[in-house]
Amino acid sequence: MFKAIGIDPGLASTGVGIVKGLRLKVHEFSYGVITTSSQTPLPKRLDEIYTGLFPLLEMEKPDIVIIEDVFSLQKNPKAGIILGKVSGVIILCAHKAGAAINEISVRKTKQILTGNGNADKDQLERSVRMHLNDDEPIKPSHASDALALALAGLFRYGSGVK
Repeated sequence: MFKAIGIDPGLASTGVGIVKGLRLKVHEFSYGVITTSSQTPLPKRLDEIYTGLFPLLEMEKPDIVIIEDVFSLQKNPKAGIILGKVSGVIILCAHKAGAAINEISVRKTKQILTGNGNADKDQLERSVRMHLNDDEPIKPSHASDALALALAGLFRYGSGVK
């Protein structure tokens, strides 16, 4: 069985999705979010993400951690800088837990799961549910995005047997 953990970085809400399976077949999945308060100073928020994620990665011992590759919009570069800080903490956390790490862009994740790199959030969430054989909407959206990343990791790298 191959285990992939997808992480959707966010300062207010970091999504985490775990899938266990082989090739295109999912046997188990779970998801959640690590949230931080906007009232908390940035260093403490980054620490909260690290301390929420590290024990999970140590316990789960994933074959791979897939992190959404950070991008920055020209109209709001500060948001990209903040996401870069969050991603840096997540990469460090995964490294310290001994996990293999790969970053995948949103567009590539959408392409892998839906066949369309320009799919919208709803299309991606429906595709995630289809692959998981789950009728219930996956909320919040950061958790759904994290599961999409985990599925992309399983589909790309999970052909071996462990």
